[in-house]
Amino acid sequence: MNWTFFHKLGSPRWFYDISGRWLPWFAVASALLLTIGLVWGLLYAPEDYQQGNSFRIIYIHVPAAFVAQSVYIMLAACGIVTLVWRMKLADVALRCAAPFGAWMTFVALLTGAIWGKPTWGTYWVWDARLTSMLILLFLYFGVIALSQAISNRDTAAKATAVLAIVGVINIPIIKYSVNWWNTLHQPATFKLTEKPAMPAEMWLPLLLAVLGFYTLFTVCLLMRMRNEVLRRESKTRWAQAELERLS
Repeated sequence: MNWTFFHKLGSPRWFYDISGRWLPWFAVASALLLTIGLVWGLLYAPEDYQQGNSFRIIYIHVPAAFVAQSVYIMLAACGIVTLVWRMKLADVALRCAAPFGAWMTFVALLTGAIWGKPTWGTYWVWDARLTSMLILLFLYFGVIALSQAISNRDTAAKATAVLAIVGVINIPIIKYSVNWWNTLHQPATFKLTEKPAMPAEMWLPLLLAVLGFYTLFTVCLLMRMRNEVLRRESKTRWAQAELERLS
């Protein structure tokens, strides 16, 4: 296996340069995917035969839930890299990704509550899926708070890495909660291994919206990481030259 790319990622300057080339492409992709997916889904997709137009909130709820869980898996992966290989850029990614993951979890909970009122007759129930998503939000808050509460950077990196790794056990609980327990929440809207139950004009915009949310996360992560890398490397010659160029 060629580890050259992996080792290059450990270089703040290399990451800053390559991410600057990637950003415009991800930004354009995000804008296109979100615009097409959300406009198509929210305005032009056919009504659901049971839920009517209230089902359209899935075009925000489902992508937010997907990204919220995926980001936490990324935090755990970054935590492992931080502890095993001592790669400082992994800690930067962990810190920069956590707030976005928290926001996506909040959006998923909020839209789920809005969806739940006409569907279940209540905004909230303490069932397994909703409760485990709420725990995910608290885990994000814990990671963010811990990273800011400890002044020593290395100690904070280790502590947040451990919390991210331990907390990842909640992700399979979220995913399989509708199968393991009797919950109000419906099963997965669509799976990669199965043919979607909904017609193409309903699930295609959902797929575009999901991809749009992921590319939006990528844009936000790269921008936050680039700023953090410049802040941490501010005493180096290349970072000072870049700061002068930007000022």
